[in-house]
Amino acid sequence: MTQQPGPRALRRPAPPVLLLLAALLALLPALTAPPARAADSDPTVSLSKKEAGKGGEITVSGSGWRAEALLMLLICGQSTPERGVIGGTNSCANADGRAVTTDKKGAFSKKLPVAEPPKPCPCVVHIATVTGEQTLADAVFTVAGHPTAELPRQTGGGKLAVLATTRLEGDSFLLTWFGAPPARRLVFTVGNLGSAPVEDPVFEIGIAHGVYAPQWEERQWRGTVAPGGKAQIKLPVELSAGAHGDYQVSLRYGKKVLAEQPWGVGRPWGVTLFWVLLCLVVPAAVFRIGMAVVDKVRPRPAGAHRTRRAATPAAQAAPAAPENTTATTAVLPWFTPDSAPLENPPRPTTKGQA
Repeated sequence: MTQQPGPRALRRPAPPVLLLLAALLALLPALTAPPARAADSDPTVSLSKKEAGKGGEITVSGSGWRAEALLMLLICGQSTPERGVIGGTNSCANADGRAVTTDKKGAFSKKLPVAEPPKPCPCVVHIATVTGEQTLADAVFTVAGHPTAELPRQTGGGKLAVLATTRLEGDSFLLTWFGAPPARRLVFTVGNLGSAPVEDPVFEIGIAHGVYAPQWEERQWRGTVAPGGKAQIKLPVELSAGAHGDYQVSLRYGKKVLAEQPWGVGRPWGVTLFWVLLCLVVPAAVFRIGMAVVDKVRPRPAGAHRTRRAATPAAQAAPAAPENTTATTAVLPWFTPDSAPLENPPRPTTKGQA
């Protein structure tokens, strides 16, 4: 009598090969997924040294930045990664900064000389993009031998907003027509919507021309805006020499653009007029000088100088010699002095007269 296989006999353990195949199938999606790109993450910065003295050198490396982006590297005082650079680039050693361009993967490595910033430490190595969308990163750094002071009291309750339409004040002057830098004043009114006063705010003025990204420059306004108060602010705006065309002036506070103002600049026609006159006057002067040289060195026929000298105005204006009324009769070729007729010949006598 044969024994029928029961339920326990049907449950056999799976071969090891099948278990390995199942594990590979489970890991296949993870293996084929594309790796995460460094550009999608926040930019990172690393320093070769955390502390160095003035005159030394450190290597600054980074990754996760935009590909082929231009970056500026600075050592800044009165700064921390949490609060950023207090006071803007006025707290940085701008003269000893360095520029670097990231590679196609958004990485870079650059040597930076150690210099003392104008503000006391705590200090950071500040990295920021120069063009396009602004991206910032700070790394803690200590300048050996540099003074250290506490950070200014943080008034994070202040919040500025533009309350009225911005405008550009000022007119062009005569020198602008000849290529001098056009200058205006950006006038706007801000209000403090926060609960704390804002002291000496630092604004940024960006000037864009055509399709190019704006170039930002810091402008600090001296004053205090109380909570709930407002203030009119005037900031200088200046273009480069010979600038003309359509420009866009932007105002930024912190990381927020508060206002934008178009600015149309006329062409400096005085420069064009100057070059036109220069192209006319210089050839005419060269021609006259050349003709004078040719007239000076060309050969002249014999005796021409005598004729020319006789015809000079001095010779023509010379007074004639006065006539000598007492002079004797000129000697003629057919008379001799002895046979010349007398001026008063004796009158002939008549016969019978004594």
